[in-house]
Amino acid sequence: MPKTPSVLPTKRIPKSASAPAATLAAAVPEAPTEKTRPAPAAKSRARPAAAAPEATPMGADKPAKAHKPKLVRDSFTIPKDEYAVLDALKRRALGLEHHVRKSELLRAGIQVLAAMNDKALLKAIGAVPTLKTGRPKVG
Repeated sequence: MPKTPSVLPTKRIPKSASAPAATLAAAVPEAPTEKTRPAPAAKSRARPAAAAPEATPMGADKPAKAHKPKLVRDSFTIPKDEYAVLDALKRRALGLEHHVRKSELLRAGIQVLAAMNDKALLKAIGAVPTLKTGRPKVG
């Protein structure tokens, strides 16, 4: 199978005295060149000028987009018995016909801690033993 050229050759029409140059140019399609290609739109980092007073306020005709929060991935060490509590809470939520992930349980716990007053927060933090940081030894 012969290769097909990507740009087809253009026909050369001889100039005649009876045909004006504009008619000839319209009859001959030219292959796009660097000079004839439209320039790509440049992205401007400059702030737009202040809107005219008669312009509609920004977003008046479109509903506001919901802002996605930036996610952070982290790891931590947790004792096996407390990890088992997470599993028990997941099963408890399933019993209530609500599937929940471990991260959702942890985030719910953070919301509960954030809603506590200072005295209750210190009491809850004091009930949790401090762990040695880092990865546990395998064995």
